[in-house]
Amino acid sequence: MTHLAIIGGADAGISAALRARELDPTTDVTVVVADEYPNFSICGIPYYFTGEVAPWQSLAHRTSADLEATGMTLRLNTSATGIDVAGRRLEVRTPDGTTEQIAYDELIVGTGALPSHAGITGLDQLTPADGVHVIHSMGDTFALDRDLTARQPQSAIIVGAGYVGLEMAEAFTARGMRVTQLQRGPEVLSTLDPELGALVHGELDAHGVQVVVNTTVSGIEKTPAGLTVTGTRDGAPFAQTADLVLVVVGVRPNTELLERAGASLGVGRAVVVDERMRTGLPHVWAAGDGIVTHHRLLGLTYLPLGTTSHKQGRIAGENAIGGDRAFQGSVGTQVVKVFDLVAARTGLRQHEAETSGFAPSTVAAAADDHKRYYPGAHPIQFRITGDTTDGRLLGAQLVGRRGTEVAKRVDTYATALWAGMTVEQITELDLSYTPPLGSPWDAVQVAAQAWDAQHRLATTPA
Repeated sequence: MTHLAIIGGADAGISAALRARELDPTTDVTVVVADEYPNFSICGIPYYFTGEVAPWQSLAHRTSADLEATGMTLRLNTSATGIDVAGRRLEVRTPDGTTEQIAYDELIVGTGALPSHAGITGLDQLTPADGVHVIHSMGDTFALDRDLTARQPQSAIIVGAGYVGLEMAEAFTARGMRVTQLQRGPEVLSTLDPELGALVHGELDAHGVQVVVNTTVSGIEKTPAGLTVTGTRDGAPFAQTADLVLVVVGVRPNTELLERAGASLGVGRAVVVDERMRTGLPHVWAAGDGIVTHHRLLGLTYLPLGTTSHKQGRIAGENAIGGDRAFQGSVGTQVVKVFDLVAARTGLRQHEAETSGFAPSTVAAAADDHKRYYPGAHPIQFRITGDTTDGRLLGAQLVGRRGTEVAKRVDTYATALWAGMTVEQITELDLSYTPPLGSPWDAVQVAAQAWDAQHRLATTPA
């Protein structure tokens, strides 16, 4: 019988445990979880704060009882403190503060990521009790919930306008708070081209969110007037005060445990693994937001995504008990809802493709989500990136109203990217059609045709 120890109760760790038990029910699986909330959907937290998801227990993919019913053992409120690679022993700190050793045959590390502080002075000293928050765990969720209930803050500053920052702007607005959103770059949602980010910006404006771009935050301090965020805007001094501050400026891989054990760090200071989730340390595997991402277009990068963590965890769980499955790679597919708008991307943008050695060209297009004669049609804005040397699709970006199926349409591009299709081949796909839901040429294909037409004309002899 294999004794499998797993560190981490989030996407990667639980996926690994479930896969190992599924393939070999005799495997002894122990999952070490730092808190008491294994298998909770951290991605769903903003919707708890909007009030759309209740109670908070609904965020659990599975309850602890459900997980233990599969045969795994959960060690809750237990922190992994060291790995003895040679002795195959995991050191943990138990809930009562004592140290214990867990022997293992194979170890999977899914310690995930930690919130980035981006060098903001005061963020290490100020706490939720002061009204300064991050949002990365159920503990963070409860701390923010208590603060909102106890103090009833009327205004909030959100530092960061990425996916979670935008979702939380909607959540705070839904609670009647005045929201100011600060973004370092020239436009919100920097994973999109600014032309599409501007559409998201407009949606925030329409719902009363004050968006301030080109602003670098350097400090947060508690003042008699409230919490003051300071920095520079367009190079000039900037300061703004609110009742509450939420900092969501990205994450950094949580690698301390594996680094001390001798694992190598790579891009983004994430732990290096191969396609089979091997760390290079004997009998030690890793998956999730703490490791490098094998990207089908970029090679090795760091792109922490929940969907990727689930896949990596499943592979680690299978291989740790004798399997030989390889992770087939990410193409970076992402989607976010911002009020009544949906924005998505997959693959590479122009500058990413250029720095990766491609010869890219990006073409903008717009197409209705379904036939305009059927009521309720709305346009979707596209930006398609392809390689001018061979016509290969390199990336796609989409923004449209909620209900225009942006998420499913970006999945068509993601599938094409995964398969290495050309832009022209997308126009040949046999996609579904009925007037209330689409067109004979789906919006995905109309955008592909716009790219193909421009480059066909560009190469046609005069």
